[in-house]
Amino acid sequence: MADHTIDIERVLHDKAGKKARYVPRFVVNRLKRLIHQDELNEFILQEGEKQGVEWVKDSLKFIDVTLKVVGRENLPDPDDGRLYTFVSNHPLGGQDGVSLGALLGDHFHGRIKYLVNDLLMNLHGMKPLFIPINKTGKQSRDFPRMVEAVFKSDNHIIMFPAGLCSRRINGVIQDIPWKKTFIQKSVETHRDVVPIHFSGQNSERFYRIANICKRLGIKFNIAMLFLVDEMFRNAHKTFTVTIGKPIPWQTFDRTHSATEWAAFVREKVYALKQ
Repeated sequence: MADHTIDIERVLHDKAGKKARYVPRFVVNRLKRLIHQDELNEFILQEGEKQGVEWVKDSLKFIDVTLKVVGRENLPDPDDGRLYTFVSNHPLGGQDGVSLGALLGDHFHGRIKYLVNDLLMNLHGMKPLFIPINKTGKQSRDFPRMVEAVFKSDNHIIMFPAGLCSRRINGVIQDIPWKKTFIQKSVETHRDVVPIHFSGQNSERFYRIANICKRLGIKFNIAMLFLVDEMFRNAHKTFTVTIGKPIPWQTFDRTHSATEWAAFVREKVYALKQ
């Protein structure tokens, strides 16, 4: 059986090359604890070669997450012959992505894909569901082509249009403004858009780190390194997933820009909050 375990030292080498040798040992050990390398690897070894929706569903059991689904009747018929773009707020950065993958993947018999940060491609079990996003190097040049390909595929798409998990903005936990890609590509490929609201929030520590980095102008998303730890902090909880009615792709006409329509859908999502 192939080794699918997580190895921070290997990831650092893949990302930084020879420069990885200059990362102090105490930093490497701290990262291992921060991402719960031992606990995750225990689960990964237990799953073996399992991948896709079943792996995601097992992940929910592993972190002991319970979903309360509101508006399940708004989920399109999986056999209606149409394709959909599911868009959600991104309050957690861990459980929300895994939960939607399990919920929608089960409903649509595994025919789902999501766009994710390429660091998550280190999770072997989720690779069949992912289209990786890497904003640097060759893959960044390929990104438009990859997005085009996935929207033209016969898979339903899950997107978090903010691109980052929620931040504390003006005292409120909310997404940053949504990017317009999901509007443009859904119109091009005639996909209705289904709004979803996911409840929950991360720790005060997470928002404090994110805001400090923003004030200091640090471009690297340091807060992302804490997301696995946040996932473990959010274990044993119940989250509410509220599904809205599909919005016909024809709605997004030229009366508004794609950016304005993205903001419109974002408002629809937050209006679903229970």
